[in-house]
Amino acid sequence: MSDIIKTDALIVGAGPVGIFAVFELGLVDVKAHLVDILDKVGGQCAELYPEKPIYDIPGIPLVTAQGLVDGLMAQIKPFGAQFHLNEMVESLEKIGEPLFRVKTNGGKTFEAKIIIIAAGGGSFQPKRPPIPGIEHYEAKSVHYAVRKMDDFRGKKLLIAGGGDSALDWTLNLASIAGHVTLLHRRAEFRAAPDSVNKMMALVNDKKIDLVLGQASSVEGKDGQIEKVIVKKNDGTAAEIACDAVLPFFGLTMKLGPIANWGLRMNEELIPVDTEAFETDVPGIFAIGDINTYAGKLKLILSGFHEAALMSRKAAHYVYPDKKIVFQYTTSSTSLQKKLGVN
Repeated sequence: MSDIIKTDALIVGAGPVGIFAVFELGLVDVKAHLVDILDKVGGQCAELYPEKPIYDIPGIPLVTAQGLVDGLMAQIKPFGAQFHLNEMVESLEKIGEPLFRVKTNGGKTFEAKIIIIAAGGGSFQPKRPPIPGIEHYEAKSVHYAVRKMDDFRGKKLLIAGGGDSALDWTLNLASIAGHVTLLHRRAEFRAAPDSVNKMMALVNDKKIDLVLGQASSVEGKDGQIEKVIVKKNDGTAAEIACDAVLPFFGLTMKLGPIANWGLRMNEELIPVDTEAFETDVPGIFAIGDINTYAGKLKLILSGFHEAALMSRKAAHYVYPDKKIVFQYTTSSTSLQKKLGVN
């Protein structure tokens, strides 16, 4: 077994509600690790609509989704939470009272007294490109995420897509790959204008290639891609030699392995009580859009409320003999000390 990471709480999902749970748990001295399938924190807010305005956060008339995530990350800094990104929880088993063992697809093993599921509508899954047989190359030469940049050093890469992820990795990998070709179906990009300008500068300097069209087939053997056949927008076909393909065609939401964790489910949502947002398995909580109860509203502010109530019950599992005293951050010197307030 790999080295076991031990923690008070494991939070599955690093969106706004999962991040705020770190704050509420920290106030009652519960330490947390967070696991998320994405390569950055923020969940849907950061991945799908970072510039989307949000108007219903109390006391903040207007904030962008990414701005909210940035503020939450600053707020939890005093508690030293550790994030494990590009990791999907594959299995969960109960091994004590209370104690859970969790394993991820990246080979990590956690042991935690409590589990908090804050996975939104489920886990993000990459959209597979519509190329016959592409699944035979996945994990070996087709990669939907970059775990270690050095894995691509010196390789011929084909990066497909026109959003932020495709351009970010084109820019980041251009300096270490043997060669990078960016493939997109049209000349317009959905990425940040600055990224587009930097990418076009690399194209003009002949440091990378830009091909407009769509991949129609791949060739290779034993899971190793050798070339991709592309139907270009001008009607011609091209063969692009490559060692690895990185498709970034967006993400889709799937419940994923959560459905197999032995929890009571209701149409792919997790029923919880409204006292502490605990599931039918003691020690496992569900907060945010993943849960359901009478009167549920799928709002970020509702998830914040759920995180606050959850933390009180969670602390009893971590400190069964300790009396948890309710305190206000505005007046409690001990809470202010935890927050680093002068």
